[in-house]
Amino acid sequence: MKALTYTAPGRFELIEKPKPGILEPKDAIVKVTLSSICSSDLHILHGAVPQAEVGITVGHELVGVVETVGPEVTKVKPGDRVAVNVETFCGECFYCKRGFVNNCTSGGWMLGCRIDGGQAEYVRVPYADNGLTPIPCNVSDEQALFVGDILATGYWAAKISEISEEDTVLIIGAGPTGLCTLECVQLYNPRQIVVCEADESRREFVRRHYPEVCIVEPQECDGELDELTDNRRADRVIEVAGGEDTFELAWRCARPNAIVTIVALYEKEQILPLPWMYGKNLTFKTGGVDACDCDKIMQLISEGKIDTSHLITHHYPLSRIQEAYDLFAKREESVIKTAIRVV
Repeated sequence: MKALTYTAPGRFELIEKPKPGILEPKDAIVKVTLSSICSSDLHILHGAVPQAEVGITVGHELVGVVETVGPEVTKVKPGDRVAVNVETFCGECFYCKRGFVNNCTSGGWMLGCRIDGGQAEYVRVPYADNGLTPIPCNVSDEQALFVGDILATGYWAAKISEISEEDTVLIIGAGPTGLCTLECVQLYNPRQIVVCEADESRREFVRRHYPEVCIVEPQECDGELDELTDNRRADRVIEVAGGEDTFELAWRCARPNAIVTIVALYEKEQILPLPWMYGKNLTFKTGGVDACDCDKIMQLISEGKIDTSHLITHHYPLSRIQEAYDLFAKREESVIKTAIRVV
């Protein structure tokens, strides 16, 4: 089968690999129908993910059809359409039982990082009852494509930010994960949502698709928040950009006693200047997504309460996936997300 493979630091290649098979009784083999490229894949390419293993097939955003299941799989069966979870988790360890599946002692982020992922024709999914989410008949592959990763991340970020209807919520970054976070923040009906984004094409995308949201450039953020909040600034800040200055922007734009949720994956160390923060009494929440709410997210999509299919701005076949990477990495043609058609 064809599989996009991390062959060396700085290099992905579309090569032939053996089709995967069942290795453990809780495995499933999924025939991939649609995949996508995540900024985390670019981090692997840039050498910023030390745990990524040379030789693995990359990719962790995908949907497909179950082909084979192990004898202990009960949630799905051959022929089922499914979304694949970015996290591999057993469901039974100390962390999984508390919902902290990103820290599963038998998993975590494995697909496309430590084991073969889904920018390929087939993928093996361990712990399939946890790692696969059935797709309802009224949900398209495009609508389900982001359930297991960036939508799960946005849902998790909104949930742990403890948003109320009285809050002003600042989202820093209107890239794909930022937009998925915006979709999920809207579920909480906060008083005001402000999106801060440096790129004009992405600001225009927000204006076009989310006209009720206040969209600002980074240099305008302080002043706009002061005007909206009587100089208190944001009650909740969700940092999704991962830029050189966005971590500092996040805590500076937070009011005293606010919650600052860090979703971004940085390629450089960030400074926590505690003397400057002293007295703000901020609560920081950070880390990788606990992607254990995919069934709920899929239900919300089926009910019409979330729809991220408009984030797909470009389509490519698997044979041209390198072109899709170039486009996505360079942010050309106002790209938000690419969909890679495998079949």
